Amino acid sequence: MKQEILTQHSSQMKIEKIQVLRGPNIWSIRRTKLIQMRLNLEELEEKPTNKIPGFRERIEAMLPTLRSHRCSEGVEGGFFHRIDTGTWMGHVIEHVALELQTLAGMDTGFGRTRETKTPGTYHVVFSYIEENSGVYAAKASVALVQALVDGEPYDVEASIQELNEIREREHLGPSTGSIVREAVSRNIPWIRLGKNSLVQLGYGVNQERFQATITGMTGSIAVDIACNKELTKKMLDDAAIPVPQGDLVSDEQELHRAIDRIGYPIVLKPLDGNHGRGQSINVTQWEVAALGLVDAQKISSRVIVEKYVTGYDFRVLVIDHKLVAAARRVPASVVGDGEMTIQALIEKENLDPRRGYGHEKVLTEIHADKSTFELLDKLGYTLESIPQRGEIVYLKSTANLSTGGTSIDVTDMVHPDNVTLCERISKIIGLDVCGIDIMAENLTQPLKETGGCVLEVNAAPGFRMHLAPSEGLPRNVAAPVVDMLYPPGKPFRIPIIAVTGTNGKTTTTRIISHIVKNNGYRVGFTTSDGIYIQNTMLTKGDTTGPLSAEFILKDPTVEFAVLETARGGILRSGLGFGLCDIGVLTNIKADHLGMDDIHNLKDLTKVKRVVLDSVKKDGWCVLNAEDEYSMKLAEDLEAKVALFSLDENNPHILRYSKQGKITCVYEEGFVTIKKGDWKIRIAKVLNIPITMEGKAKFMISNVLAASLATYLYGFAIEDIAMALRTFVPSAQLTPGRLNTFKFKSFKVLIDFAHNPAGYEAIEEYLSNVEATKKIGIISGVGDRRDEDIRECGKIAGRMFDYIIIRNEKHLRGRAEEEINQLIIDGISDSGRAVSYECIPKEIEALKHAMAMAEEGTYITALSDVVDNAIELVQDYQLREQLEEQSGL
Repeated sequence: MKQEILTQHSSQMKIEKIQVLRGPNIWSIRRTKLIQMRLNLEELEEKPTNKIPGFRERIEAMLPTLRSHRCSEGVEGGFFHRIDTGTWMGHVIEHVALELQTLAGMDTGFGRTRETKTPGTYHVVFSYIEENSGVYAAKASVALVQALVDGEPYDVEASIQELNEIREREHLGPSTGSIVREAVSRNIPWIRLGKNSLVQLGYGVNQERFQATITGMTGSIAVDIACNKELTKKMLDDAAIPVPQGDLVSDEQELHRAIDRIGYPIVLKPLDGNHGRGQSINVTQWEVAALGLVDAQKISSRVIVEKYVTGYDFRVLVIDHKLVAAARRVPASVVGDGEMTIQALIEKENLDPRRGYGHEKVLTEIHADKSTFELLDKLGYTLESIPQRGEIVYLKSTANLSTGGTSIDVTDMVHPDNVTLCERISKIIGLDVCGIDIMAENLTQPLKETGGCVLEVNAAPGFRMHLAPSEGLPRNVAAPVVDMLYPPGKPFRIPIIAVTGTNGKTTTTRIISHIVKNNGYRVGFTTSDGIYIQNTMLTKGDTTGPLSAEFILKDPTVEFAVLETARGGILRSGLGFGLCDIGVLTNIKADHLGMDDIHNLKDLTKVKRVVLDSVKKDGWCVLNAEDEYSMKLAEDLEAKVALFSLDENNPHILRYSKQGKITCVYEEGFVTIKKGDWKIRIAKVLNIPITMEGKAKFMISNVLAASLATYLYGFAIEDIAMALRTFVPSAQLTPGRLNTFKFKSFKVLIDFAHNPAGYEAIEEYLSNVEATKKIGIISGVGDRRDEDIRECGKIAGRMFDYIIIRNEKHLRGRAEEEINQLIIDGISDSGRAVSYECIPKEIEALKHAMAMAEEGTYITALSDVVDNAIELVQDYQLREQLEEQSGL
């Protein structure tokens, strides 16, 4: 049934894509967990809800709880009003997806539905708690609404149960979740490591880890001691802590001797058990004891036999060796009324709104199991028995909340002597987070007076009983854990500079990283060619998305992060970080338009500004004053703004200077910081190798952006200058960024330029290069617009004397003949009679160009992928050098 729910879609609606956003995104900076579903309504685009007979009645009958959705009306029932007046199915699906999650215990309320530029196709966006539950809710909501449209039945309960099961499989447990929520309330970032409860708080060198309630500070020896109940008992006994009499047994003979010594009643529990598994409580007969031994040995070959101590079951929680909470635990039970059976009483108890599936709510539903039947059997009862009015019938032998138990907070009632005793225990065992199980009549008197005993010490105690007790005050026991991990003054973040834009991102990222490294930080950075820590490449490829950013932030050696952040990752998953110190926007130019619903520069600007909106309020946004679309953002950002420009007389620069603001300009041959009218010169461009003696203006622009960003962070002018002078471009340090290779009679330039703006930058650079002949090797990128490919051909026709057209390895959905013809059309529009030929393979094209090179020829290879070209040219260089040496 569940599978059919997700696959029997009518042809009237089609899910084209479902994306999981996990960080700041184009929809919201604060709501980082969103599902974005691209939904084609097909024929239903012409059928809003008020044109479908009976739709309102059917949806209200199937999901009456939607009445609480206020929608844009702002009042209860507002969503149903929208249905009555007419709304589109994308909007309905958004609300249904949210409500299905809410009904499954995942209350989340943000949603947006917006039509794309494709008529009838919408982005349906809604928040989620658990990733896979959000994806399931997207699919199920479409199926449900389609069923409503078609007047067909739909099993809502099956979907809710499936969502429940997904949540229980994947969500953080109540203890782990409480620590994460406390960290979030303090703006401490967190990353889930894997699919279990292992969590990283903070970034880089300032990270701390914990799993459930075991922290990175918890000693392994302490955990081993706590897991060895016999050793724990001996250490406590040696320290004059009251513990019950008992022995460790492995067979029936040893069990018999232990019972003869300590007498009935007894408790049996596995040596290495937890959560009450394998325990037998209040055993008074040999047959039951023997069965209890077998049950316990399913978990541990060695079993503890102890004298059963009467009293109440208490759990005391000690964190950082300070008592923070205490609770009395009560096993799952029902109270008879003289009329209802035990089964009926259980069902009635489970109707308590505080009880839910698994860890969904404060309390867990009660289910009869082996322990239940054993306890009832001792009373001579079955599930069909009717207990007397007021009779308490216990259904579990242990008081664990996970089996339906309840808790009563008694923190304020603990006697000072017992507080001291519990804090001593945490130090004796050595646990920073310590759960102590005590059996006593009360905790208001010292244990030595009540005859109470310490039963166990737990290394990973659950927090739920303290966070939300059935009775008494809830205790925020997660707060002292975070206090311990991050005491006042201890940092939890590392500095982050994020770089975005169309062109120049990678070089700007590398320059910033070089400056940071030269200032003594261990820097991790991501680029379009790989992930680096210091200058060591750890992962090769286009690593400008959120997973690559997270790679850096998870590394415990990284002290400073510089993250190139491309549009693809933002659109696909959102940012890989929540906040950054400085955001750099190099420019916004035509590239990748027509893809992913980004059709123009206005759309692209919305994507790029996600980085700037993620800048801390006291941080800085670094913008290009010469870029029209970048400057449209300048007055609409929460963080402070600083500008850079190749022209110190740029109107925006002049305006900012007049206001006393900070800018960075290229003036009289210098890279200069301006504070109002004051000038602070950093370095002469001729002394900055990456600028190619000032001939590469676009490289000067990258230097300006990097210099301004690092100055704003706080690096000294002289340190920035030194780093700029030592940043020498090369195929190793800046692959694909103006990599020049000198041969005996010609030169080869390899660059990553692959869009019109990049081609124009190369054109300007080549205008300053002397050569007898300029040969260009170019290719079109298949996922660009026709006009972009033609424009690249046109610019190539202007700057080269001879052109070799080759094909990229990945054509990205186009035929090579189609791409080549667009380039040829562009060359024809250049206004120059330029010869060209087509050589499909990159290697062959390069070989041919170098073979035809004359004295003074300058070959330029422009490519979306540069690795192979660099390798080939370096190989030719080496061969020429060897030939010269052998000739000598």
